[in-house]
Amino acid sequence: MSPESATPPDTDRRHPTRRTVLATGAAVGSALTMAGLPQLTAGTAQAGEQAPAGEVTVTVNGSRHTLTVDNRTSLLDLLREHLQLTGTKKGCDAGACGACTVLVDGRRVNACLTLAVRLHGREVTTIEGVSRGEQLHPLQQAFIDQDAFQCGYCTPGQIMSGLGCLREGQATSADRISEAMSGNICRCGCYPKIVRAVEQAARHT
Repeated sequence: MSPESATPPDTDRRHPTRRTVLATGAAVGSALTMAGLPQLTAGTAQAGEQAPAGEVTVTVNGSRHTLTVDNRTSLLDLLREHLQLTGTKKGCDAGACGACTVLVDGRRVNACLTLAVRLHGREVTTIEGVSRGEQLHPLQQAFIDQDAFQCGYCTPGQIMSGLGCLREGQATSADRISEAMSGNICRCGCYPKIVRAVEQAARHT
């Protein structure tokens, strides 16, 4: 057996092992501590950062709110975490599924992609603000009549998107409704019933 082949893997300096890396890191950390130098950790870095905050005044479902929030807070998190309006769902959190659709000044937006601080003075409507007390909106009733949901998770976003279609004049045909609501995903596959529900509501609004 040659000397090279007899060399244990852990002692091959050309290819340091995980054990070697960990041992080296521990030794360096110990040396820094003995020298009185602070070790930089993720917690230390975060402690030195102060997230910028801003004040926003927004009207949600007819109620005016003034809040101080982190400038990075999304409208979705503002609704769910600050105002406890949990009807708006968090799906992909990347603007790809439409579960968080709400109306801002009557127009459809993905709440997960919308910064809350940019909505100062704007009006937001969520699924909680669609009905009038116990009286359902015609589109909400149509979803029940057409059995346009199964698990129901995407339903709030589907209804809000459907309302946007109605207000935008997009609900003129099944094909146009399908195209206008293509950004709203239903993992249960209730698309034909959702389209029929929007068509039904269009006849009654």
